[in-house]
Amino acid sequence: MPHGSSQGRHRIALIADEGSNPFELGVATELFGLRRPELDRPWYDFAICTPRPDVRMHRGMFTLSGTAGLEAVDDAGTVIAPNRPDPETPPSREVIEAIRRAASRGARLVGFCTGAFTLAAAGVLDGRPAATHWRWAALFAARHPAVLLRPDVLFVDDGDVLTAAGSAAALDLGLHLIRRDHGAEVVNSVSRRLVFAAHRDGGQRQFVERPMPAVRDTSLAPVLAWAQQHLNRPLTVADLAARAATSPATLHRRFQAELGTTPLAWLTAERVALACRLIERGELRLDAVAQASGLGTAANLRTQMRRRTGLSPSAYRRRFGPGGR
Repeated sequence: MPHGSSQGRHRIALIADEGSNPFELGVATELFGLRRPELDRPWYDFAICTPRPDVRMHRGMFTLSGTAGLEAVDDAGTVIAPNRPDPETPPSREVIEAIRRAASRGARLVGFCTGAFTLAAAGVLDGRPAATHWRWAALFAARHPAVLLRPDVLFVDDGDVLTAAGSAAALDLGLHLIRRDHGAEVVNSVSRRLVFAAHRDGGQRQFVERPMPAVRDTSLAPVLAWAQQHLNRPLTVADLAARAATSPATLHRRFQAELGTTPLAWLTAERVALACRLIERGELRLDAVAQASGLGTAANLRTQMRRRTGLSPSAYRRRFGPGGR
């Protein structure tokens, strides 16, 4: 986890500026600011900070006051840049300077939705991949050609700079950050409390053709639940299609329409998530983890975990396993 802590708690500073959207502010507060006594670890030290004592939120919905000043940014390990529903309006000079100071000392930087515009204006995204809301992708690309915009993904994790595409994707990226900091078991606990899916891969499309199936019986939910209960089996896309009583081609189209990903990508992500949970619970034998999660071999386990978590199984165990926190 990046530096910046108070009594063992990682500090997160969210900057709210004139015209910021309250949804993303609420997402960050819910994920990082609430007390979580059910977890056996220190949680985040979360602060909302503003460039002025009183800041009006989007369309004057309400005025935010009683917040910390931008000096709170200077000792935070993670800084969340302000988003703007009107990204054609540039961020304030004070906010840009605060973000540049944070970047220069190695803080982790996060942009939700049009927060990518703020990060790009500060110059911290040049030459790096980033996501923003699809509605503003063309404007972003024209204004910040040095940024490697990925216009059709939920979020981008580029190590110390992370960006999410839209308002709901802020939840996905926030949970991804918790997973990076605390592991799969903790993020599952947080997502259960939120009544929200614990994992949507950042590479999924920003929007899907049918977010909510019109007929409940045609939903993929039953086959997804069945597959999650049988991940130790050598399941294939054909097995999932048979369970759904459809052809592999039709199943593929339904996954793309409902989930914005492929059956194989979803299945692999679920297997890796299960492998992470097993390691966190203390399973030391990589062959056993690979078999129980359906990844087959220790070699494939290493490959898939590096690809999806950025860590080898042994590094993941040192960070999130028993005694590793």
